[in-house]
Amino acid sequence: MLVRGAEGLLVDRATDRIVGLAREADPDVEVTRIDAAQYTAGMLGVTTSPSLFAEDKVVVVEALETGTDDVFADVQAYLTAPAPGVVLVLRHSGGARGKKTLDALRAAQVPEVACDAVTSDSDKTSFVNAELRRAGRRADGAAVRALVDAVGSDLRELAASCSQLVADTTGMIGVEVVERYYGGRIEATGFRVADAAVAGDAGQAVALLRHALATGLDPVPVVAALAAKLRTIAKVGAVRGRGQGALRDLGLAPWQVDRALRELRSWTPEALAEAISAVAQADAEVKGESRDPRFAVERAVLRVAAAARS
Repeated sequence: MLVRGAEGLLVDRATDRIVGLAREADPDVEVTRIDAAQYTAGMLGVTTSPSLFAEDKVVVVEALETGTDDVFADVQAYLTAPAPGVVLVLRHSGGARGKKTLDALRAAQVPEVACDAVTSDSDKTSFVNAELRRAGRRADGAAVRALVDAVGSDLRELAASCSQLVADTTGMIGVEVVERYYGGRIEATGFRVADAAVAGDAGQAVALLRHALATGLDPVPVVAALAAKLRTIAKVGAVRGRGQGALRDLGLAPWQVDRALRELRSWTPEALAEAISAVAQADAEVKGESRDPRFAVERAVLRVAAAARS
């Protein structure tokens, strides 16, 4: 089986599930893990060869994307004659290395589990709801939103936070509980700065920005996040009167379109043009035209927030 994707928590869970199913079938199944980066020729053949007592085996090849040429050659050779009683799990977190082997696995119709990175707020919200359902619990919408805002984009930390709330509370999880546990933690990324600025909340945007810069975030990605946010709003605004077909043609995810449509209610075309101009100026300044990139990005944030309120 191929377990592919950059979301480490999901990769680990998929692997654990496969191993668990093998152990349900045979509690004595032998599990072996191989580091692809340390692989030498022939290791796969030795590991998958029948033992004296012919026990079933699970062989997990870790970090295939870091593998040696030998591991790719041996995996492709193994596809032509897989060993009986062996489950081979190949973990690949992404990137171009090993593409020929991945293509061979897919051509052979090897089962694949996709564990793509969870990046959008809607996906993180769905993840939290699913985690709570698995534990037989629920949270109201405001609580889920607060948890995603507080804990951020690290899926392992988000899962751990869900586990803590389940263990330490009873009944429906409300926003007041989440704020009591995690209210002091805000993921101050460029995208959250941009969200606050576009919403016209200058105080929140500047607070997030200063925290982000103080913890090492470069001004350049903040400006890039502002620009991306405004471009999306402008694109959706330009075609929203042409129907759903035109919106689909933009190539944006449905949640991005829905969010932009909501945000457009607070923007006039003139204000949007002013905000885009401010961000374009900041983009040049943070890339060398200003001696103080931090001041340049803060000024842009304030100008965008002011335009949103105009």
